[in-house]
Amino acid sequence: MTTQHHTDLTLRPITGPDELDLFNSLPYVLNKEIAKDLAEGRRRPEWLWLALRGDRLVARAAWWSRPNDEHPLVLDILDIVDNTDDGVRLLSAALPTVVPAGATPPEYTRFVPPDWRDDNTSRRIVQDRMEVLERTGAKLFVERLRLEWRPGTPIPEPTGRLVFRPVREPGELVDLMTLVMDGSLDAHSRDELTRMSARQAAEEQYQTELLRYPSPRDWWRIATLPDGEPVGFVIPAHNGYNPIIAYIGVVPAHRGHGYIDEVLAAGTRLLAEQDVPWIRAATDVGNVPMAKAFARAGYVTFERQIDMTWS
Repeated sequence: MTTQHHTDLTLRPITGPDELDLFNSLPYVLNKEIAKDLAEGRRRPEWLWLALRGDRLVARAAWWSRPNDEHPLVLDILDIVDNTDDGVRLLSAALPTVVPAGATPPEYTRFVPPDWRDDNTSRRIVQDRMEVLERTGAKLFVERLRLEWRPGTPIPEPTGRLVFRPVREPGELVDLMTLVMDGSLDAHSRDELTRMSARQAAEEQYQTELLRYPSPRDWWRIATLPDGEPVGFVIPAHNGYNPIIAYIGVVPAHRGHGYIDEVLAAGTRLLAEQDVPWIRAATDVGNVPMAKAFARAGYVTFERQIDMTWS
């Protein structure tokens, strides 16, 4: 086990599940998932780090992966009690042991209140965390809206302009995902296109994200015109935590006709028919057309999400 002492600060990973109560003594919405994540291989004890002053927890950090991935995919917990220096020391000690030598650290992502800028306490907490990340070399990548549809919210009836059918074979969906990349307002998609082709990005997302959802693939829907010409698609799914609209898009040739509302309604309806407690979705703050489509469909912003990256 790696343990580092900085003056009166002890920096180390947890010794095992018996220290989860200590780790979870700082509040965050993800706390309730950590034990299950450990049991199912999405987290490891050596990825959950503590900064202790005596026996008092003053900062913590944790990484997450898909089940049994060799390396973590995201830094999704970072909390500091009252001193940003504690957070900087903690990350500086943990990163070299968690991240493979020479690799770029995984993205940091954090759920924050939807009005965090308007509340002095929330703003200070968010900015303190961002300062810790910036001092270790990260920078703001994107801010996202986290959205929720709740049962009882009306779902528009089909207009008949579009026909929805299951995906016939993987190549069909990857073809449409490739087309949707063109003109995308999604920051992650735009970033991927600086490093790879649209086809490569679509295939990677299909393999590493869509295929890993535990929900049935026959939920996935292709939207076509009545003559069968594809217009777009929607991927309703369950990510192991929540029912979600995982991916949605309209191909460039059919944008501007309001089809996105019908595609989103179809995905929402399919999940609502599973008697789910809610449906979650997310989109970049800068993706105004998609944010407006979710708002028209009755999705409410219940949180925001801050994503930061190391270059």
